[in-house]
Amino acid sequence: MYRIDHWIDGRTVSSTSGRTGNVYDPATGQVQGTVGFADLSEVDKAIAIAKAALPAWRATNLSRRAEIMFHMRELVAANRKEIAALLTKEHGKVTSDALGEVARGLENIEFACGIPNLMKGGYSEQASAGVDVYNIRQPLGVVAGITPFNFPAMVPMWMFANALACGNTFVLKPSEKDPSASMFIAELLKQAGLPDGVFNVVHGDKVAVDRLLDHPDIAAVSFVGSTPIAKYIYETGTKNGKRVQALGGAKNHMLVLPDADLDMAADALVSAAYGSAGERCMAISVVLAVDTIADELVSKVKDRIPNVVVGPGNDPSSEMGPLISGEHRDKVAGYVAGAAGEGATVVVDGRDGAPTGGFFLKPSLIDNAKPGMKCYDDEIFGPVLTVVRVKSYEDGLKLINDNQFGNGTAIFTRDGGVARQFQFDVNVGMVGINVPIPVPVSYYSFGGWKASLFGDLHMYGPDGIQFYTRSKVVTSRWPDPRTSKVDLGFPQNR
Repeated sequence: MYRIDHWIDGRTVSSTSGRTGNVYDPATGQVQGTVGFADLSEVDKAIAIAKAALPAWRATNLSRRAEIMFHMRELVAANRKEIAALLTKEHGKVTSDALGEVARGLENIEFACGIPNLMKGGYSEQASAGVDVYNIRQPLGVVAGITPFNFPAMVPMWMFANALACGNTFVLKPSEKDPSASMFIAELLKQAGLPDGVFNVVHGDKVAVDRLLDHPDIAAVSFVGSTPIAKYIYETGTKNGKRVQALGGAKNHMLVLPDADLDMAADALVSAAYGSAGERCMAISVVLAVDTIADELVSKVKDRIPNVVVGPGNDPSSEMGPLISGEHRDKVAGYVAGAAGEGATVVVDGRDGAPTGGFFLKPSLIDNAKPGMKCYDDEIFGPVLTVVRVKSYEDGLKLINDNQFGNGTAIFTRDGGVARQFQFDVNVGMVGINVPIPVPVSYYSFGGWKASLFGDLHMYGPDGIQFYTRSKVVTSRWPDPRTSKVDLGFPQNR
């Protein structure tokens, strides 16, 4: 048994609240550690330390901030196997998936290394007689990140890399289910040269979250999680005067047209639906199959499912690991159990033959689903792929656009004109054309539409820089005694 505590002012600080949570090994179902839950005073301490560190960090020149990001990039790259091992240990994902998570997070640190260029403003000389106007971007202050269990290394990197590079100080509240990665990252930031107090980690539950949302010294909050909580985070944070970006849930559809390469589509569906045990907001959870190819596509997916090796994440032969908890596993299994009663067809039941002793489910495939069924309407967040049969492109597009979520979508087709029309027509924030999981590279930004996003700005990339800074416009005139006079009229540019 091990113990995880907070990271405040550049060191580990033992929790004094007396409240803890269990950290499970999802592959065995056994408790392997405990994590201290912060009380109000501990959250306040982390915020106070971050506030005290802010003036010096904000005044640190851009070249030095970039240098620290470059050092951090090298440290994460050098320790990627160690970080991945922590992800497998506490989240349960297989090693290849964990290494992929670290790699995608690392891209965001690489983007932040360009902060001297990213923080450039604009300048207009002689905007009026003897007057120059320019704009600059400045950090917000102390900002907070609240991150989910499914990507305990990558999502914090989405947030803190840009936030720190822009000159803010940061308080991270990671998921209490897999907290070790955040502590390892904190150690690496210290090794990279980040001053003490600039990055802090507090663990906990709703007590910690609510304090971050109502504390007057927190200027902004970034969140990734479920839609109900994202809505709560956004409404509470903005009510308290904070800038908030809150990414919510998803129900990502893939539309497969009759001209598509069905083998390629089937491979993509199995990969996108069952990778990371379906516990990712960009997983494909619904395939819209045009009637003329639906039987063939379902058969191809069904044939591939038995080849997916389910087992402990640290087993090199495993392709899909367990779910995060027994409670979540049972919730996901409940959707499969109830599908037939709603009129759907359970083609493959992932409850059958699942490994015992941990939080395992095998891949499930449900056919003939329709809107109104729970297996279609709800975000299941597990290894369940639902098939909806549609008559045409137009019918499939309508289902996507009518859905409450708008995170990611994909179309599989050989027709470039149809693909281009799809990207124009579809009301979703991230679109893949023959790409099942269209997560943007770090120099674009990640975020959906509709109930998948609360706030105006997406995560990381250019939107991330904009989110963690505010613009200031300076109008300047240097004294010239020859032109100085009293003028009570409204300032004129001509």
